Amino acid sequence: MMLEVEGAPAYAYTGGHAFEPDRPVAVFVHGAQHDHSVWALQTRYFAHHGLNVLAVDLPGHGRSAGPARRSIAALADWLVALLDAANISETMLIGHSMGSLIALDCAARYPLRVTRLALLATAFPMTVSDTLLDAARDREPDAIDMVNQWSHSSIAAKPSCPAPGFWLHGANQRLMERVAALGEPHLFHTDFSACNAYAEGLQRAAALRCPVQIIAGRHDAMTPPRASRALTDAMKQANVSVETVMLDAGHALMSEQPDATLTALFSFATRRV
Repeated sequence: MMLEVEGAPAYAYTGGHAFEPDRPVAVFVHGAQHDHSVWALQTRYFAHHGLNVLAVDLPGHGRSAGPARRSIAALADWLVALLDAANISETMLIGHSMGSLIALDCAARYPLRVTRLALLATAFPMTVSDTLLDAARDREPDAIDMVNQWSHSSIAAKPSCPAPGFWLHGANQRLMERVAALGEPHLFHTDFSACNAYAEGLQRAAALRCPVQIIAGRHDAMTPPRASRALTDAMKQANVSVETVMLDAGHALMSEQPDATLTALFSFATRRV
């Protein structure tokens, strides 16, 4: 689906199913240097089991025109503008890595628009080392290689995603290279800088008013499970309902543990609250 958002074309994948007005909606938000395709399995299942789906390409990523936004808050505002363009009054938000910060910020600042919030591979602060920031700016192939290695806890998860014979590392590397080729210069650095500069996480966590699910990878070297503890504590202190799910995976939860990720998300999306 192509939409016009803040004066520019924006793409959102609908999971292969047309929108139906009476269905609840789930919006999926990808992480740095990625696009909607990281949610391939989860979005198709959602769309064919009773929910409307929008898996967005963030501005400057994939099929969505730039410019890329340079802060988490600006990306959250863009996400609400996309909901307006699609005539969606309220939604469940699901975000991975950088996308989890965008979803968090959006849910806290626009509480009437978000009914549930799922944060995958999240952290606060989402600090990016100077070495990786420099590589993302000046040596993007090196940055892609580093992140690709750190994102996976195994060479080939079982069962492989989307089917046996697919190489997780190779597929992720090609995706990041494609996003870089289609996007504006230094896109990886722009994304990482937005994560690194985001300082409002605990404030936003304490302002939430919807149920939250946090899905973490036990072997995640990018955003280890302990890195979400401060967010969880802030939510609980604000009497927000928080569910934590731990999977036997690294940062690339959706591809390393596609079925377990789907099971957790779909259960959270469809249960009564």
